[in-house]
Amino acid sequence: MGPMRRITAVVALASGLLLSAGVAFAHEEREVSFPDGTGTVPRLRTGEPDVLVCKSDKADFERRIAKFPVALQERNRDLFAKCQENGVRHLQEAVDQADRPGMTIAILPGLYREEPSHAAPTGDCARLPARWAHHGGYQILSFEQQRQCPHNQNLVAVLGKKDLQIEGTGAGPLDVVIDAEYRKLNAIRADRADGVYFKNFTAQRTTFNSLYVLETDGFVIDQVLTRWNDEYGFLTFASDHGLYTDCESYGNGDGGLYPGSASDINDGRGHDVPRYAIEIRRCKSHDNALGYSGTAGDSVWVHDNEFYGNMVGATMDSLWPSHPGLPQNHARFENNKIYDNNRDYYSHLRNGTCAKPPAQRGYEQGVVCPQVGVPSGTGVLVAGGNYNVFAGNRVWGHQRAAFQLFGVPAFIRGETDLAKQTDTSDFNRYERNVFGVTPAGERRPNGLDVWWDGQGTGNCWQGDTGTSSPAVLPVCADRAPDLAGGTNRLLAEPVKLIKLYMCADFSASEARLPAGCDWFGASGLGKVEALLALAGSVVLGLLAGLFWWRSRRDIRFPDAGPASPTVTALTRHRHRLIVAGTVVGAAGLVFDVVAAAVDSPAQAGVALLLMAAWWLCLGAALRGRRPVFGWFTVVVGVLAVADAFDRLVYLIPFVPLGPGWVRGLLTGLWVVCAVMVLALRESRNAEDATAEAAPSATG
Repeated sequence: MGPMRRITAVVALASGLLLSAGVAFAHEEREVSFPDGTGTVPRLRTGEPDVLVCKSDKADFERRIAKFPVALQERNRDLFAKCQENGVRHLQEAVDQADRPGMTIAILPGLYREEPSHAAPTGDCARLPARWAHHGGYQILSFEQQRQCPHNQNLVAVLGKKDLQIEGTGAGPLDVVIDAEYRKLNAIRADRADGVYFKNFTAQRTTFNSLYVLETDGFVIDQVLTRWNDEYGFLTFASDHGLYTDCESYGNGDGGLYPGSASDINDGRGHDVPRYAIEIRRCKSHDNALGYSGTAGDSVWVHDNEFYGNMVGATMDSLWPSHPGLPQNHARFENNKIYDNNRDYYSHLRNGTCAKPPAQRGYEQGVVCPQVGVPSGTGVLVAGGNYNVFAGNRVWGHQRAAFQLFGVPAFIRGETDLAKQTDTSDFNRYERNVFGVTPAGERRPNGLDVWWDGQGTGNCWQGDTGTSSPAVLPVCADRAPDLAGGTNRLLAEPVKLIKLYMCADFSASEARLPAGCDWFGASGLGKVEALLALAGSVVLGLLAGLFWWRSRRDIRFPDAGPASPTVTALTRHRHRLIVAGTVVGAAGLVFDVVAAAVDSPAQAGVALLLMAAWWLCLGAALRGRRPVFGWFTVVVGVLAVADAFDRLVYLIPFVPLGPGWVRGLLTGLWVVCAVMVLALRESRNAEDATAEAAPSATG
């Protein structure tokens, strides 16, 4: 590892220390292993069910099927009659009767509260030795402990069953409702349940997940609705050969859909892959904190879905140490509609609603208690992912940005190797997406089409991307991983890096919303980037004023006595340079603050050019009297021009750090030198005045 990479890795590692305190994009889990990949996606069986589940209230049953098509009514009446004779009244009873692979459970229309699962744990189940999750305060149990005590956390536990199909017999998912009533972490847990198939029912109201699939090779979630959970609607973890299809999820405090730590089958490959571990198609995820959450969401193909009305439409990240498969890689988002993800659910944290017990928060009336700190108003956010492809999506109506991409130091995922600290946000491609236009052709622009922190290698965007930050982006070539122009930056832009780490200090449990972060409501001059710009402008503006005042005094009171005309002309020329530079620089400083307040990358680039003009004029004026400092000032001006060029015209290739880093560091040193130069000049003037006064005092 070269010296520059070592330095930047250390900086990233230190930054990771700051970020790690506030990250909350995922959950804690037991140690798991990926399936061996020999399974397959199960197929729906259409034969007669092996076990029937129903309630006994015939009047209620008739009311529920009254609007079904006639044929479906008759089918359900026939099953109801059979169920009264030979069926069971709770889904868990039916699962317990599944004693061989390939069985099918049919659940008839009704509300299933699973009362036998409600009892508090007793005996050994009340004393299970287990570690506790820091995030959420729940026990982390092994598979053996889950099997020993299936209802410590789960309303319905499907543990170790193979090829089990659980299907509602109603006309739609809402005809069969499995309701945890906030008594359990999970409504349904399928653990090491290869080949499980869920179809046509609703699971709701948990303190964690409605439907949880773990360490399973082969599963299908088909026409299932999940809603009103503290954390996730659907959570599938460390699984392979999975399919979500025609599903829906809303009202969840984290992700509606969460294919976390999907089997990492494409690690080390480029963009061409043989298959994906999980497919998600034709689903709707809305009115959640996140429509889609993908910590270590590896090898997931997400297509033809709708993500809308969330705080963020979709995220994928490398932000949780205990998740296998990090850093996140190889998700493909294709032909999705991602729109109007502008919800601000943080108000429920501010007003104390989320401090109440879950059953009293009002989830059913639209309350969502966000468990994550994210930039509301964003379509898709990638926080430390590689080889992701976003192609042919239609993205519109976001107040902040259609796409956001930023790097995450490897320290966050527990990786301390300095060589790996900058190994995320590489080779992500954005191509053929349609920005700011609805399918009906209505113009609904995004605040920005792209927000990128500037870190990473091989990232590229389509050539018709609109407004972005930075204002210019690397452009994708026709075939991956080629670029029309690209960069290899080890660190993000400095101001963006500071912003990200300040915004990371979020805590749902403490209702802590970082001040100065526009993710949580800061605006205008209250934003951290505006405050940084204002502080820098005040310092530089003060120095500019002092240099102008010093130059003006030199004109009025030349220190060379009765100066020759040549000296006077040179002094006046220097003064004119400083005056012109000061006027232009002052405009640049004002522009810089305004640009940061309104988030205008183009205006920030213009501000840099104006400030560069001041440095160049000042340096040219000072070269005669202070040659070293004068040339140093010229160098700072040239770097400001390079920084503006990098922002506005073309990303400078072959440099590991953006010119903003070099300019920023040298500007800090320049400020110190400028103060010393001004102080030395005043000290010399004071000595000259004392010497001139001495003869008259003694004469």
